[in-house]
Amino acid sequence: MYTQKQKRGFTLIELLVVIAIIGILSSIVLASLNTARQKSRDARRIADIKQIQLAMQLYYDASSTYPTALSNLAPLYLPKVPTDPIGQAAYPYDQLASGASYHLGANLEDGSNQALNSDLDTASDTGNIDSGSDTDGNGCQASVASRFCYDVGP
Repeated sequence: MYTQKQKRGFTLIELLVVIAIIGILSSIVLASLNTARQKSRDARRIADIKQIQLAMQLYYDASSTYPTALSNLAPLYLPKVPTDPIGQAAYPYDQLASGASYHLGANLEDGSNQALNSDLDTASDTGNIDSGSDTDGNGCQASVASRFCYDVGP
């Protein structure tokens, strides 16, 4: 009597279904990871601005004026002046009122960031920082599209 051997393994259809499921799950994970990276970069920008603000206050206490450029803070008040995580560009900065005030900004990627509720949104600056609303989509510099301006002062 002839008996048929049982075949073990997966069919091509089963393998394709598994590969499709893995592909769908990995695309979902990558999409959520991208959002987490965006929020991480924004958190770093806000922390950098707070660090620069502290160094600016130390500079002001020592010289009764704010610096003309952020590079004047290094190395005495900051070991290195922080830069934006994307492109390593300097944060936009303007000295105002002959050194009695300043305007400092960061280009946030997330327009719903809570930090945007407590920033300046000043319309008085006409230098390196785009004046006005956080939600104009120009960031702190008109050349940076689809960003949101987080701007601070003393």
